[in-house]
Amino acid sequence: MKLVLWDIDHTLIATRGLGREIFADAFEQVTGTPMREQAAVDGMTEPVIFRRTAQLHGITSDRTMFNEFARRSTELHRQRAHDLRERGHALPGAAAALDTVAAMDDVVQSIVTGNIRAVAKTKLQVFGLDTYIQFPYGGYGDDHDDRADLVRSAIARTRAAKGAHVALTDVLLIGDTPADVAAARASGVPVLAVATGRTSATELAEAGATTTINDLHDAAPLHDLLR
Repeated sequence: MKLVLWDIDHTLIATRGLGREIFADAFEQVTGTPMREQAAVDGMTEPVIFRRTAQLHGITSDRTMFNEFARRSTELHRQRAHDLRERGHALPGAAAALDTVAAMDDVVQSIVTGNIRAVAKTKLQVFGLDTYIQFPYGGYGDDHDDRADLVRSAIARTRAAKGAHVALTDVLLIGDTPADVAAARASGVPVLAVATGRTSATELAEAGATTTINDLHDAAPLHDLLR
């Protein structure tokens, strides 16, 4: 059995700024402080982004505060699903790539993302991409701060759920940031890097990606890595 682990933002979808707006609203609701600036988000997990953003505003946060932020963020994403559908979009080739992998024998697809699990599900549901994903097998921002730990969690969950050994060489992480590449390398799994975010294919290759592509229309490397 093979396991494909997808990143979400800038790999499968784009929210066109709405994600930042929702983060700011949830941040203010929890801290009572309007968000003036946000910590770097690319490849980071939600607890880390929240903690660092709080620090930028002179706020010392704890896990209880983050859990409340996660609850508010989940509610806001559900309330603004229509806005997400109107302003955001699935990235070119995303649906076709998910469908292609789904048609392969003995391949399971799940998620490794810095997003909270409930938010990850809402984002993919909005664009009709959720039916391809085994969400219980994934790794999410509310699991761990470190992205490599999310990869390890997803592998462990898949092994437990399927009752089968999944070799590291049979796992493929797909993401768009150097942090995705670093997490895959730290976990000992191959990584297909997609240059649909803020990082070029050259930079992703230099970061150590197994293979890089410009977008998900280029399905040949995906096929090759899963053979």
